[in-house]
Amino acid sequence: MKAEEIGLKDAQVRPVVDQLNDLLANYHIHYQKLRGCHWNVKGKSFFTLHAKFEELYTNAIATIDELAERILTLGKSPLSTYAEYIDTAEIEEIQTVGLQDIKMVEAILADFAALIDIERGIMEATSENGDDGTNDMINKFMQFKEKNTWMLRAFCNMS
Repeated sequence: MKAEEIGLKDAQVRPVVDQLNDLLANYHIHYQKLRGCHWNVKGKSFFTLHAKFEELYTNAIATIDELAERILTLGKSPLSTYAEYIDTAEIEEIQTVGLQDIKMVEAILADFAALIDIERGIMEATSENGDDGTNDMINKFMQFKEKNTWMLRAFCNMS
């Protein structure tokens, strides 16, 4: 597929796709962090956080798929190796074995903040380039993280 087939020009799509690939790389690191938290959470909050982390990683893997498919829809190729993800991502891996539950939540909150920041940049680029389809998709992703940021901050008793 080519971008022209959906009414966009290649010059409009290129900056958006680069940012989408950045987001895709960051989501892969975030996804794996969520899996590690899910597997390794312990303590009094186990049942609550085990379920929450599963909800979040299930959402993250669906988001990853949507991002890759949108990049393909725009006529470009998504990043597809862990080497590319690690090299591209701003979000960093963490060791979740032995990490306290609150520290896990704080790490996820930091990821959410980084992802939202990237998404706001993408929304500016999509708005400037007339890419309403990508804008709508990214806005949906951002709203999910904004709501979950509120919930996780409440869990940690953060104001």
